Amino acid sequence: MRICLAQIRSTVEPDTNLALIEDAISGAAATGADLVVFPEAAMCSFLRDPQEVAQTFDGPWATHVRRLAREAGVVVIAGMFTVADDGRIHNTLLVAGEEVARYDKIHLFDALGQRESDRIAPGERLAAVDIAGQRIGLATCYDVRFPAQFLDLAGLGAKIMVVCASWAPGAEKLHQWRTLVAARAMDSTSFVIAVDQAGTNDGVAGAPVGIGHSMVVGPTGSVLLELGEEPGLAIIDLDIQQADAARAALPVLRLR
Repeated sequence: MRICLAQIRSTVEPDTNLALIEDAISGAAATGADLVVFPEAAMCSFLRDPQEVAQTFDGPWATHVRRLAREAGVVVIAGMFTVADDGRIHNTLLVAGEEVARYDKIHLFDALGQRESDRIAPGERLAAVDIAGQRIGLATCYDVRFPAQFLDLAGLGAKIMVVCASWAPGAEKLHQWRTLVAARAMDSTSFVIAVDQAGTNDGVAGAPVGIGHSMVVGPTGSVLLELGEEPGLAIIDLDIQQADAARAALPVLRLR
């Protein structure tokens, strides 16, 4: 399975970000990628209040991304914001391809002095999707700190986990990012595709942006690919038999 990591630096304008997404999809499709993964908040940087841009899941922004994916013949996973029933919004991953699916972020960042739950409603269910014959589990940013989510996704048959993030910069945050992504791969004996917003020093107090360093970690914890801070695309071919071999040699999922 060929996967493209699209590490972009989202702006505060959803239409501008559609142009970034279109360029990345075009580049990925030219390589024969099956899947293109964008960060959390690909729709709009957290430097703008996401409640100002949230749409319905079948609204114009998502419809445009679905059209781009369909025309390019790839599957796209991208972070957006959708309206919730209680006046808040959902932090949503859009899966766009021949079929359409979604994941609403379950674990909200009520930590380090922040309260994401004041404006964002939590999702209520796990999401795993079938892409190019492989089952892929979905997670967003803060979810990566919760091992049980990845174990449960593995229990649903996922051998590849996608984590889309807007990982706020700060003391030890790069070390934590690398460690957590590797740990979740080893916990679940799965590949983890972790795509972050490109790094930036532009920001306001309490607003997550990104540190870059999107990465791919194999099912035994080996870092297979890591980007730097700047925007860019990276292509990787995954051999799912490596996950099967890891699970046979280290049957932690069965023994737990």
